[in-house]
Amino acid sequence: MRERFIFPKKTIFGAAILAVLLLAVAAAVKLAPKRGDVAAEAAAAGILIINNSAEPVSLDPHAVSGASDLRVVSALFEGLLANDPETLVPRPALAERFEVSRDGRCYTFHLRAGLRWSDGAPLTAEDFLFSFRRVLSPRLGAPNAAMFFAVKNAKTFYEGKADFSSTGFSAPAPLVLRVELARPLAYFPSLVCHPAWAAVPRHAVLRHGTFDEPATPWTRPENIAVSGPFHLKVWRVADRIELARNPLYHAAASVRLKGARFLTISDLLAEERAFRGGLLHITGSVPPMKVAVLREKGAPELRLDPFFSTTFVRVNTRVKPLDDPRVRRALSLCLHRSDIAQHVMRAGETPAFSLTPPSAGGYVCTAALREDAVEARRLLAEAGYPGGKGFPVLSYLYNTHETSQLIAQALQEMWRRELGISVELASQEWKVYKHAMASGDYQLCRSAWSGDYHDPASFLELFDSQSEQNQTGWADAAYDAALDAASGETGAAARLAHFQRAEARLLEASPVIPLAHNRNKFLIRPEVRGWFPNALDIHPLGAVWLEVPLTSGRPQSKSERTRPTISSTGASRPLPE
Repeated sequence: MRERFIFPKKTIFGAAILAVLLLAVAAAVKLAPKRGDVAAEAAAAGILIINNSAEPVSLDPHAVSGASDLRVVSALFEGLLANDPETLVPRPALAERFEVSRDGRCYTFHLRAGLRWSDGAPLTAEDFLFSFRRVLSPRLGAPNAAMFFAVKNAKTFYEGKADFSSTGFSAPAPLVLRVELARPLAYFPSLVCHPAWAAVPRHAVLRHGTFDEPATPWTRPENIAVSGPFHLKVWRVADRIELARNPLYHAAASVRLKGARFLTISDLLAEERAFRGGLLHITGSVPPMKVAVLREKGAPELRLDPFFSTTFVRVNTRVKPLDDPRVRRALSLCLHRSDIAQHVMRAGETPAFSLTPPSAGGYVCTAALREDAVEARRLLAEAGYPGGKGFPVLSYLYNTHETSQLIAQALQEMWRRELGISVELASQEWKVYKHAMASGDYQLCRSAWSGDYHDPASFLELFDSQSEQNQTGWADAAYDAALDAASGETGAAARLAHFQRAEARLLEASPVIPLAHNRNKFLIRPEVRGWFPNALDIHPLGAVWLEVPLTSGRPQSKSERTRPTISSTGASRPLPE
């Protein structure tokens, strides 16, 4: 039998003792973590626990593009520059400084002296040359290879038409790296902050395969060497990834977390229960039906941050009848996007009538879609399927996730009601889903993209005919030409006009069907500090720390005292204290 607390008899003396004991118990409850509160105990130990929502496809920075992959990779590998955790302005990282030529085409990066990989091996400019050659080698299949095409002759090398020595990458000294662009690119420093531009340890990569061989075991905990604030301690597939502070990181003294733990809970309700049960500091998302309730209650744990992101449907144009642009456009025009944003996603998302989110570096799409079920039915009839007669049953693929499932069901019903066609739904675990999408093993597929930098190129270049991210089978010479013209244009207005021309072609051909511009919704505990709101959802773990509010005597700064949320206009504002 458990021990029970026996109160003193009800006397004046006993009442005084009781009052003292109750105060002591109350203080103990405030200062001590609740029994079973794993997150509070981890916070006291300096370990951040995040639900990553899905198992990473890889921990190779050159082989990943998904948010769940990059969140872990960016804690392990640091590049030449890194985004400021609050403003996102590029700042020195492995490079202590850089210079830009007068014509804006040549960047010279000076690496910090004494850089080392986590296994003690020296880190030099040669590691970056090796890495850039690797990411541009078609055999590797790097999903972000097109991100390097701004460099002189990089695209030509990727196409196998030139040697790597002809590209704009060079290392005139062990700690000096030079990058020559084909033409000036104002956002190039922001581009360099992306994990795809990080160096990988050539000695570790070559120990386990050739330089461009994909999926070798060099990223396993016992083999990997990293350059970032944390090193890989444990990777239990479909369970967790554990990181520990990297003592050889150049700024190790400034890293306040002792480690981080990434979980892989894909079910939103299970994730929320884990958060409520004290198993998580930060969730990956929030169940849609819970968002409205939490917003109405003013729940301090709810964050709804701005997000440079769009949810859309990817269409495989290689299969019939989706090879017909009239069919694809009909599938797009008949959708009620406002219903999806307001009644399905329910976190302040807005209907998307363009792929590129609003305010993308001053860009505005001038050929936005519209909702027109009458025109959709006309196009479907013109394609040979009046009222949906004779139209084959399609398959819609989505990753296992509650919001993805709700969107899939809404699309299924809209296509049935408006066009008279049937769509079967197929759910797959993240890794399997990503592989199916990359290999073209789908007809219609749920997709979402979050910009890597605040520019329309971050979205529109995805569907260049040579982009590894295209995955639709669609290719259009006029679209590619408009993107090429934009990349070579130095005038801001003219450059945006080329992007507008490109997006008009994309929306007309409809290899993608935009649905909603997203909000970044998640739950976060008060112990977490330095997790600032920003549209790119970038949160360098080297700048995050944990602080138990009730036991801390340090005054909080204004940014820590306020919790960001979203106003009715979409602007970020703090809640009143």
